[in-house]
Amino acid sequence: MIVTHLKLRNWRNFREVDVPLRERTYLLGANASGKSNFLDVFRFLRDVSKSHGGGLQKAVHDRGGIQKLRCLHARRDPEVRIEIELSESAEDDAPTWKYVLGFRPEGKGAQRTIVSREQVFRNGKPVLDRPDDKDRADEVRLTQTALEQIQANVKFRELAEFFGETTYLHLVPQLLKYADRIGGQQLEDDPFGQGFLERVAKTQPRARDSRLKKIGKALALAVPQFKDLRFAPDPVNGRPHLEALYSHYRPNAGWQREEHFSDGTLRLLGLLWVLIEGDSLLLLEEPELSLNDAIVREIPLLLTRIQRDRKRRSRQIIVSTHSEALLSNPGIDARGVLLLEPVVEGTVIRPVNEKEAVALNAGLSVAEVILPKTRPTSIEQLGFWE
Repeated sequence: MIVTHLKLRNWRNFREVDVPLRERTYLLGANASGKSNFLDVFRFLRDVSKSHGGGLQKAVHDRGGIQKLRCLHARRDPEVRIEIELSESAEDDAPTWKYVLGFRPEGKGAQRTIVSREQVFRNGKPVLDRPDDKDRADEVRLTQTALEQIQANVKFRELAEFFGETTYLHLVPQLLKYADRIGGQQLEDDPFGQGFLERVAKTQPRARDSRLKKIGKALALAVPQFKDLRFAPDPVNGRPHLEALYSHYRPNAGWQREEHFSDGTLRLLGLLWVLIEGDSLLLLEEPELSLNDAIVREIPLLLTRIQRDRKRRSRQIIVSTHSEALLSNPGIDARGVLLLEPVVEGTVIRPVNEKEAVALNAGLSVAEVILPKTRPTSIEQLGFWE
């Protein structure tokens, strides 16, 4: 199952959004245009869907409250709304599922977040429509979504499970290399990879070894002198580690732990791991960071091949990127490209228009046709800054 359409109202810097999504969707936009905010819609639904340690109130609180979530340009409309359609394929004429969630501040002393609308449709037929008579009789019920309640989502638990399994990993190499020295609290769901080694360690040994073997073959193609990769817990304290073997003129001197890996090697390793880890909706934020352009150019093909895998055929991937190298790959489907354009009141998102589609069909790349439109208008003046 994949997300085929998304509508937003008053979400962060988006006043209104109404866009289709594909099996692979690429988000393009200037810095601060809202690419991360767009991806956070799916993380938000994941956090709401958690039956333990999640829910609407926590998801809103973790993002700084509804004041931080609601678009600053929503002066007269306090409601934030997410409307999402899902199907087995992006080619389906009508969605299998449709989920609508609207919420707003309570407007009283407690300042809780209240569900203003929650609807579920399956094959066009209503499954849930809130607020209902029970909600109106007991307004405290509106502090929780039905999505997060296992006793209330029986008829659409498939949606809760889909949202709840969303995967996001934006591995920051320094957090992994210096995790012991940095210490501190690890963020829930570990989005930046500080606990990546523990994630690897908790994987069943057979699956872990199989994945590392596949990743090792890929790293051998991309990293000079790389030969092998292995999981190697510390024999003294049991802490998990990864070790890589490099060609070296000194016998038995080539094995190195992750703190000696380059940033690019760690980023690529994390990317490859998360690609083969499961079949849930995958959010990739600027996967090109720290990687050589030659590697980055292959990422779209890599994503395509992963999705052709029998076990992951239904997996959907949404990628935000600035990379000319990545977007120069001719295999990118223009129907899966979304452009974020800042305007006076926030940001608008649109698919490729007819004129751009003609240029792309003529053989030009997304990097040539669409990426230049993300360029800040006065960027040439930056070089004269004092």
